[in-house]
Amino acid sequence: MLSITLLNNKRNFLRYNEWRKQLFIRNSPKDANTILYLLPWLLSVNHRSVPGYIKGQKHSFKVFDIENNRQIILREGQYKRMLGMADERFSVRRIPGDSYIQGIYTIGSIGTISQTKQSDCDIWICIDRRQFNDEIYYQLNQKLNLIKGWLDEQIKIPVYFFLTDVTDIRECNFGAIDLESSGSTQKNVLKEEFYRTSIVICGRIPFWWVAFDPHAPVDYRQDFENNLNSGFGEYDLIDLGNLEEVQQSEFYGAALWQLNKSLTHPLKSIIKMLLLKMFLERPQDELLCNRFRALVLDATPGEPPPDPSVFTMQEILEYYSTLMQKEHFEFIKKCFYLRCDLKLMSRKQTQRDVMAFDVFTKHKIDRQTIFDLNEFDRWSLDEQVDFGSLMFEHVSQIYRDIIDIQKGMEGYIAPDDLTIIGRKLDASITVKDFKVPILHMSTENIKMPSMTFSFDEGQWRVMASGDLSSTIITHDDVIFCLTYIVWNGIFDSQEIRMRPNPTPVTVQEIINVGKKLQNVFGTYDISRVHFGRFLEPEAVNKMLIIISFDDILADLEIQTISIVYKNNWEELYVRRFSSVARLKSFFAKSVNIKPGLEVHYYIMRNKKYYEKIIERTKNAIEQMIGGQ
Repeated sequence: MLSITLLNNKRNFLRYNEWRKQLFIRNSPKDANTILYLLPWLLSVNHRSVPGYIKGQKHSFKVFDIENNRQIILREGQYKRMLGMADERFSVRRIPGDSYIQGIYTIGSIGTISQTKQSDCDIWICIDRRQFNDEIYYQLNQKLNLIKGWLDEQIKIPVYFFLTDVTDIRECNFGAIDLESSGSTQKNVLKEEFYRTSIVICGRIPFWWVAFDPHAPVDYRQDFENNLNSGFGEYDLIDLGNLEEVQQSEFYGAALWQLNKSLTHPLKSIIKMLLLKMFLERPQDELLCNRFRALVLDATPGEPPPDPSVFTMQEILEYYSTLMQKEHFEFIKKCFYLRCDLKLMSRKQTQRDVMAFDVFTKHKIDRQTIFDLNEFDRWSLDEQVDFGSLMFEHVSQIYRDIIDIQKGMEGYIAPDDLTIIGRKLDASITVKDFKVPILHMSTENIKMPSMTFSFDEGQWRVMASGDLSSTIITHDDVIFCLTYIVWNGIFDSQEIRMRPNPTPVTVQEIINVGKKLQNVFGTYDISRVHFGRFLEPEAVNKMLIIISFDDILADLEIQTISIVYKNNWEELYVRRFSSVARLKSFFAKSVNIKPGLEVHYYIMRNKKYYEKIIERTKNAIEQMIGGQ
């Protein structure tokens, strides 16, 4: 590859990279500036006033080439004043013995049309592990954890750091599955997404980006070696590995992972599932990242470079436009529209609306549908749930299609990863006796409606207050109804109503128990459960004992006991017992208690013998647990 070609590619990439940064800044000005410019600076200094300070740090860390980053140098004085160190005389200049961070890179929707208020920011901190002994590596981890804690308090965008080794990225060794990565289930699929969506925040440019010639084949390895020998790229290029193809089995593994992600991020997952299915159905096609690179490096100077999300959206819609039934294709267009948080035909057009205009000019959405989608945040709960259920049905069908294509490939995925994902899916989907079911919502943030509790013919019914024909949950146990709306994140203590009924349950008691349930269990979020827990046996780790909640009698005799309990797989159950003896039998035969079980209690304050009933129940429960 000629040096002039490489130089042109580098220039075009830097223009594209800067454009992505500016798009990020327009999407979220304060947070973007902190991530793009302050973060590399924080990693490159060690001072008691600076977040990330490590006392006794043996080697200073520097992000590669930070001393030549004009944007950071211009802001350094501002950072020092902000942190109360204006008189300090150090800067980010190079010092012999520095431990270098090769590069800081984003991956995903940040700085694209797909970045919304709900987007998080995944950041790869890339090092050459051979240059870090265990002590230095440990201190870098410390520094990253301290900086992340500070960022969590300072900015709105959730930031996740992934400390990665150059060799591991080159060989696609992304490790075991954990809270934010997908371990053995993605490999080259993850690298394809990285090359297609990443921003270089600071540091070296991946050589992959410049190893392209539209007029002649490129020998990636040989050209990289020649480049190093010439001295041209020794300073600012890094070999993270070439990517020419992805094994079909890896797409299946990634689809399995996305099915898992759909439980908490359905809009993101359905689009990625469609992309993976497209990859599987046309394996002879050039990878999207390689085609996208060609567009970026051939972009006309002065015109906006292509956007990764717009490019991917165009490819997916073009592919499925002739293969899907019309009603399914229309639904997929709605998902893209909502995923990008578009507001076409509204008075105030954002940059993302302008960038998406051509896509939805070719693949039209009718005017009334656009108006309806623009009001998505105001949809009723029934409409939100129906849309979410339809989305989950589509995701499940896409996954079944992928299984049919990829039969016999399951062995590619690490056994532990299969176990984790399988149990996680089971915990989220499978219907079990006494288990609180999960609402499959289309987005993470939904409108909380006012709710009215009603009792009739032995059944409790919870309805949306504005539409009493809309039933949210019906059950003979009011605690089950209440737990259902709390666990699914649609309980608002200020929006609870109650119709007159013959039971002793009051609206205030409903509110009180709802708050107690929130405090003890929170709301359903299986993504917060550490994946290692799904390799453990199922066991109860948290419990709320609710005593004689809806009994008319108010004496020392405990009439009923309701227990709400959660296991280590994020499954929540509600049981009701008519006596302490029946509860004791349940503990003895039906439940596995995790050591250190956390137990909470609730009883109406108007009970005549409140303290004595609580004490009696606690003693009984402690004896039962002690016998486990």
